[in-house]
Amino acid sequence: MPSTPHRALRALLALCTAAGLASVAVPAAHASPGTGPSAVVTMGDSYISGEAGRWLGNSLTNSGSRNGTDRAWTGSAYDPSRVYGTTAGGCHRSDTAEVKSAGPLASSLINLACSGATTDNVIRASQGGQAYKGEAPQADQLAAVAAAHDVELIALSIGGNDLGFADIIATCAKDYIVWYSYCHDDQQAEVDAKMDGVMADVGRSVDEIRAVMTGAGYGSSDYRIVLQSYPSPIPRATENRYGESGWSRTNTGGCPFWNADSDWARDSLVPQLANRLKGVAAAKGVQFMDLRDALQGREVCAKASRQVTSTVPASGTTSEWARWIDSQSTQGLVQESMHPNAYGQQALGRCLALIHARPTGNQTCRNTAGSGPSGMYLTAS
Repeated sequence: MPSTPHRALRALLALCTAAGLASVAVPAAHASPGTGPSAVVTMGDSYISGEAGRWLGNSLTNSGSRNGTDRAWTGSAYDPSRVYGTTAGGCHRSDTAEVKSAGPLASSLINLACSGATTDNVIRASQGGQAYKGEAPQADQLAAVAAAHDVELIALSIGGNDLGFADIIATCAKDYIVWYSYCHDDQQAEVDAKMDGVMADVGRSVDEIRAVMTGAGYGSSDYRIVLQSYPSPIPRATENRYGESGWSRTNTGGCPFWNADSDWARDSLVPQLANRLKGVAAAKGVQFMDLRDALQGREVCAKASRQVTSTVPASGTTSEWARWIDSQSTQGLVQESMHPNAYGQQALGRCLALIHARPTGNQTCRNTAGSGPSGMYLTAS
């Protein structure tokens, strides 16, 4: 197979050096793409940026380290920058974000994703994309990364905010706490009205990534794009350890949703989005990683998991892997709600490591019951 441009360039440079011809001039504009350290890059929204990475499970204790769940506790105060660095209060790129938890996949593990991002924040500015939280569009940031690194794989999580995930969660929680009514019927209508347009924009985001990589001198076989779906942060009704009536789901569990709405979210909305994203991946010729079942049994309020207490320590094998809805707003930021926490992100990082080792085929990533984040495994899908 003929070498692609930047691979061929590196071979030429190596040959020139070996032959004592290192002084041969090579235009700088063509020398940088793919010649730097290897890199794996993540792009997109909060589910891949690392939102909620501050937390190791959920605890009802509101003081101190919250029974060891709050990684921002300094011993005397709370400092979210211990987890999110300079992006605390903004993009929330945590130290346990998917790419940071994947292990030594490449020399550089680069997280360009930003909590709250939509497809508009991925598209290049020259193509109508928009800056977000003080940062250039992610595809423009990717151009700089691609020029200085040898990018092997780009994982993309996008579309959830375009579809209005946060609004759906807020509406369903309010319908449980305030209105005593269901949300799934009217919210499904909203999803149906938006879905085709959102998927078109996700496809355009993939096209933008390709355009940037081509512009940086990469051939189609020099790197991979992996489009991933979303895991459900809440369990189906039969797997919820709290009864539907009373206030335990709200005040104790942090999962204020009716049974019918929980079943709709877990077994209809999340699969519907996953299936449509898989269709985009197929249409664009990129790899797909299905995460719909990644948190199975580890969701907020799941019977198979437990909250952290003074006698039940935080553990990747027993604690919840998603951040609850803190209805009293006594712990951290509301924006962290319903996202994979530090354990969940470690699990997704394992999924990324596994698919990095499988260069072809769509994959579904699941967890092993009773095992920690290292127990994630792939099956063909």
